[in-house]
Amino acid sequence: MRVAERAGQIDAAAWDGLLAEQPHPTPFLRHAYLAALQESGSATPATGWTARFFTLWQGEALQAACALYVKTHSYGEYVFDWAWADAYQRHGIDYYPKAVVAVPFTPVPGARLLARSDVARATLLQALLAWCEESELSSLHLLFAAESDVDAAREQGLMLRHTVQFHWKNAAPAGVSAAADGPAAPPTALGRPAADPVPADASVPARPFRDFDDFLASLSQDKRKKIRQERRRVAEAGVSFRALQGAEITSSDWDFFYRCYERTYLEHGNPPYLSREFFHRMERDLPEAWVLFVAERDGQPIATSLIAVGADASSAGGPKHPKVAFGRYWGAIERVDCLHFEACYYQPIAWCIAQGVQRFEGGAQGEHKMARALLPVQATSAHWLAHPAFAEAVDRFLEREGAGVAQYLEHLQARSPFRQTPG
Repeated sequence: MRVAERAGQIDAAAWDGLLAEQPHPTPFLRHAYLAALQESGSATPATGWTARFFTLWQGEALQAACALYVKTHSYGEYVFDWAWADAYQRHGIDYYPKAVVAVPFTPVPGARLLARSDVARATLLQALLAWCEESELSSLHLLFAAESDVDAAREQGLMLRHTVQFHWKNAAPAGVSAAADGPAAPPTALGRPAADPVPADASVPARPFRDFDDFLASLSQDKRKKIRQERRRVAEAGVSFRALQGAEITSSDWDFFYRCYERTYLEHGNPPYLSREFFHRMERDLPEAWVLFVAERDGQPIATSLIAVGADASSAGGPKHPKVAFGRYWGAIERVDCLHFEACYYQPIAWCIAQGVQRFEGGAQGEHKMARALLPVQATSAHWLAHPAFAEAVDRFLEREGAGVAQYLEHLQARSPFRQTPG
């Protein structure tokens, strides 16, 4: 076992090769991404994120690895434990520093404990727990963990905590086909003419959507009407979009994106987590991971939204790592009614359909996403607390909270935005 303080001390090819072997890799655990967080000053001891990169070797072969951060606060995690920290403080006990195995500022589920085998993963987790005890940290938290990580955590006795996210899948529900019940929305640069209606057949399995109109046809009438109205408002305001991927995104595009991104954070009373230097490094070191949507009016940019594209092995029998998109950031310098929905949901969904992307993850929270056919899914984190009495109290709390999350999921799943076929 080796512990490094900087991503640059670890061979990038070895790290990325191990990540590619995981069933749920994301671009956010790429070596270039983690290095950029440090080198740009975004996730450093000065901002409350002290990195430790654990690597497990057998000879010269990397068998397991993870990015751990020692935290002096709970900002930028999206699994909220402020109440736990407050309880510690009220009892005169320090909750900080604590340790998190996570990607800073990124509530995207995926592999956290990279490993070539279950044994290597268990060995890595045992080493993390021992290191936290030796370092006298209050706790260890695996945030937005993949199923294999959750299984390893459960075996080691960590407590599990569940939250809800909203994801869109490029799959027309079985038995739902195109339907004509009103004029289609104005065509976009990413769309194609709507297909002719075909009879619904419940025996037909789910299939990828043909285009955005095909996607709309799968929704209930009220949801379909609402989306068309929202898109029409944006179009009638004279707004059009450009979709840029990878090297197509110029430095000036990145500059304008950051202007929008920074403004959005400042309007909410907080400085942005990520620096301009971080995105400069993304442009230089990881351009293939990004798609930028630029909204323009009268030939001038007025808003942007940024998504990441990666891979995931969620479809049995398909390619090992089908394409997945992740909604990340947006911002605008002008206010246009419904522009947020167009930039953050409709343009990315249309792009995903055109590119054959299997899933678009909309991120944490936001029931309003269901009206755009982003459906609720459960995300899981794992937690270890060094203090026995607090661990027992948190375990009881998580049991109650978990029951509430299960009921919430059941309630949301009963509110499907898709058309219901007779019978």
